[in-house]
Amino acid sequence: MAKRFKVDLPPEVDQFFEAVAGGRWTEHCALFDRIKELRDSGQYEGLRTVFGAILEAQLVAECAHGWPAQKLLDYGQSILGSLQPGMVYVGGTDPGRGIPTLLNETSEGDRHIILTQNGLADATYLQYVNFLYHDQLTTLTSEETDRAFSEYLADAQKRLLHDQQFPDEPKQVRPGEEIQFVDGSNGKRVQVSGQIAVMAINERLLQSIMDKNPDLSFALEESFPLRTTYGGAVPLGPIMELRAQNAQNAFTAELAAQAVDYWQAMTQQMISDPEAPAGSDPRKTYSHMAWSEANLLADHNFNDQAEQAYRLAMQLEPSNPEAVYGLSELLAKNGRMDEARQMVEQFQRAHPDLQSPPVPWVFIAPQPATHP
Repeated sequence: MAKRFKVDLPPEVDQFFEAVAGGRWTEHCALFDRIKELRDSGQYEGLRTVFGAILEAQLVAECAHGWPAQKLLDYGQSILGSLQPGMVYVGGTDPGRGIPTLLNETSEGDRHIILTQNGLADATYLQYVNFLYHDQLTTLTSEETDRAFSEYLADAQKRLLHDQQFPDEPKQVRPGEEIQFVDGSNGKRVQVSGQIAVMAINERLLQSIMDKNPDLSFALEESFPLRTTYGGAVPLGPIMELRAQNAQNAFTAELAAQAVDYWQAMTQQMISDPEAPAGSDPRKTYSHMAWSEANLLADHNFNDQAEQAYRLAMQLEPSNPEAVYGLSELLAKNGRMDEARQMVEQFQRAHPDLQSPPVPWVFIAPQPATHP
């Protein structure tokens, strides 16, 4: 990449990749931190250009360091083995991006385009994607990226104005979505920040990439719910296939039951495995994925199957707040408010140090005034 884009890099970059290849964990972590410092200081502008490759190597190394070898291989195969030939895979979590990337590059069989939903709002990441896949995937122009930002800002401003003008109506600004008006040179302007806003922009950008590649199929492992993709999605092993539904491929009750069966088998396998105790990276990762699939089931009104999937996510990792709050929302929507509230209160008592996720269901058990 440095040669392609004619940029200079500091010697720490070569040292970093040598340390990664040699498995020298402490050394390459220190070098990674040093490279970030150099990038942020502006001493080497070229580091911004190539940082996608550096970050990807660090993610792979972190997974290899933190996961038992067989668990890493099993997890990567559970994803790559679910993909159809030629399918684009969009990872979200660090393991969901790093481990499939490692196996995609080092295993026999089909090679897949691998993206991450988390980086799409970063112009340098899109440059990295274009460097890797320019002949296989039509990526976004800077104008298209700017348009996605502008459309989100306009929508955010509209929803904020609604909430200010109609305080008695249901809020349109999502919990955790930080939107405010600030003074600018041309008067008031809207400003957004925080994880919710960034992921909303990434969601729009992923939709734009899919629109530009109508002949490609896409699979998603979420870091954060991308709910606008759920309409045409169906379960695909531990992940989901996007825009999959048509007359021959509907999201049926049978398919929903198969998804629950998958997670029942996975849960039994994991909780009986001494290499994957509660709190371990594999258990946390699979719990997150079961929660994601439960969200998809709930979105398609397969409420019984969604409840089972949420409970399996809780079994996989009892400290997972996503699963608890996801199930509480489902129960509340179906008139089981007391059960939902009791479950959340029990979880909060058992895990007082865990912060509630920024989701709509926190109304069930409001936090103390000192923790808004």
